[in-house]
Amino acid sequence: MKRVLKITLGAILLFFILSIGSVIIYKYIPIPGTPLMLIRNIEEGTPINYQWTPIEEINPDLALAVVASEDNLFMQHNGFDFKQIEIARKEAEAGKRFRGASTISQQTAKNIFLWQGRTWLRKGLEAYFTVLIEFFWDKKRIMEAYLNCIEMGNGIYGAKAVAAKNFGTTPDKLTRNQCALIAATLPNPRKFNSAKPSKYMLKREQDILKNMKNLGALNLYKPKKIKK
Repeated sequence: MKRVLKITLGAILLFFILSIGSVIIYKYIPIPGTPLMLIRNIEEGTPINYQWTPIEEINPDLALAVVASEDNLFMQHNGFDFKQIEIARKEAEAGKRFRGASTISQQTAKNIFLWQGRTWLRKGLEAYFTVLIEFFWDKKRIMEAYLNCIEMGNGIYGAKAVAAKNFGTTPDKLTRNQCALIAATLPNPRKFNSAKPSKYMLKREQDILKNMKNLGALNLYKPKKIKK
């Protein structure tokens, strides 16, 4: 029993060291890839279309669009929107269709460090990594990681890939409407295509544009000036 306890405590300590260490390292270096990219590639043979892009080279409207679509309180909360979590819980108890209440911070933690799924283990680890990135990273870094690593189409990850694949441009030259369309796909980016928007997506685009106007600028960063 002592040996088992020693091994267990050692494994737990190693997990904390590796998890905290990886969060600190990823604060400073481009993230090379995510578990989801690898899983999709191995299980489905989906090519990985991904290239890290500094946030200064991404149109600020894309950050604003995902906040307008996914997490209106991104700049105010510490990783969790408890009001939305409670609303989602009550809707589930009432038998309504399940809907997520994850913040951008939670989605970033999940996409970079974990796998897809709704098990209690994964949700617990998601909460743990959310606390870590909110503690060690600032909002700018969280958004930068999100805009680079989030799945934005089948095998398409991040702003640079979706800008090139779906709009034939670079992420700094995306229009405000294109940013809203990309954000409109995020509930299910493999079902919805920002390059070929359905009527539902076009309606979502208009709702997001309206919310973007209401939210105003995020002031996360100053975009890099592009030489003409």
